[in-house]
Amino acid sequence: MSVLDNWDQWKNFLGDRLQQASSEGMNQNIISDVAYQVGEYLANQVDPKNEQERVLAELWKVADEKEQHAIANMMVKLVQQNNH
Repeated sequence: MSVLDNWDQWKNFLGDRLQQASSEGMNQNIISDVAYQVGEYLANQVDPKNEQERVLAELWKVADEKEQHAIANMMVKLVQQNNH
């Protein structure tokens, strides 16, 4: 089973990776850039596995680059909040 199959597993996976990146000294700007790159990859290469991912993919496709960065930053905030 892939972490993409379940929304909560996906958020937990992202949260763990963010916590690891932060503990290794990555600053928030780098984390945001990586989140944007992950979002770009997922939108272009991965078929959404659940409704939440499908909504994110649809939003990503209609957003301009600035809005895509905002979506990535919101996902970072969401998983950081869930890990506290």
